[in-house]
Amino acid sequence: MNDLTQSPSAGLSDAQADALIAELGAKARDAAAELAEATAERKHAALIGAADALIAATGSILDANAEDLVFAGEKGLSPSMIDRLQLDTGRIRAMADGLRAVAEQADPVGQVLAEWDRPNGLHIQRVSTPLGVIGVIYESRPNVTADAAALALKSGNAVILRGGSESLNSSAAIHACFVQGLRQARLPEAAVQMVATRDRAAVGAMLRAQGIIDVIVPRGGKGLVGRVQSEARVPVFAHLEGINHVYADGDADLEKARRVILNAKTRRTGVCGSAECLLMDRAFYDKHGAVLIEDLLKAGVEVRADGTLAAIPGRAPPRPMISARNIST
Repeated sequence: MNDLTQSPSAGLSDAQADALIAELGAKARDAAAELAEATAERKHAALIGAADALIAATGSILDANAEDLVFAGEKGLSPSMIDRLQLDTGRIRAMADGLRAVAEQADPVGQVLAEWDRPNGLHIQRVSTPLGVIGVIYESRPNVTADAAALALKSGNAVILRGGSESLNSSAAIHACFVQGLRQARLPEAAVQMVATRDRAAVGAMLRAQGIIDVIVPRGGKGLVGRVQSEARVPVFAHLEGINHVYADGDADLEKARRVILNAKTRRTGVCGSAECLLMDRAFYDKHGAVLIEDLLKAGVEVRADGTLAAIPGRAPPRPMISARNIST
């Protein structure tokens, strides 16, 4: 292994960063060829093994996370970013549960997505196949290490992970659990690799890794996604603004809607997937009134509303964020 991958603080030149990514990419390319033909049973076994390893390694993961929290504090990260970074036994268990949930899903590789016959008798099928090598660039949420690795493995793709600098130790501890799961399932350990350096030059190297990485997936804030989209020379799967809406349809089940709204907004308010805007069909409001907003207010959420909803007691000063609208269904 390149010595640079063992030195998180190493200052990399562009040439060194390119060499590092090329090395990881070559290993990933070989692993992807084997993984594309792996049976569903072996991928399942790798994910379950990784989940078990996460639970067994809870103590060491928390120790690694404590180091990251010190580093993040010294950098002056905001409380919301600290919350994204911080792990506890519940969050580690949730990661393991997530891996088991992915493991139990149907294998997507080889699924016939569409098929049709041509007039000349030719029968055509569109079949799902792995992409090859995926690069995932994300910010300081260690659980993304587990999420991205699990989805890549399930879909038969090798993955190169580059997490935020603040989460390096936590991500390395989580990655080690995936290596253990892959080894137990007799799958190539290079199917899931991590760029083990804080140097931002490694991100640039990934973005220009044509012929090495098949697609880049950025996961994070507007700054990160914008940089990836503007600098990447390889294909990118990305979002940018990501304002998260929840829509309450006129025929929605009230109790289910109440649970969904509270979960979407309050489960973890600091994450990028937290709900930011609630849209209600006028028919829903006519049936149930402002119960959803009242639930949010009772949970301590600052609600900004307009129109009819502006009269609700406890709402914040106007800056339209939640509205009831006539939406055809």
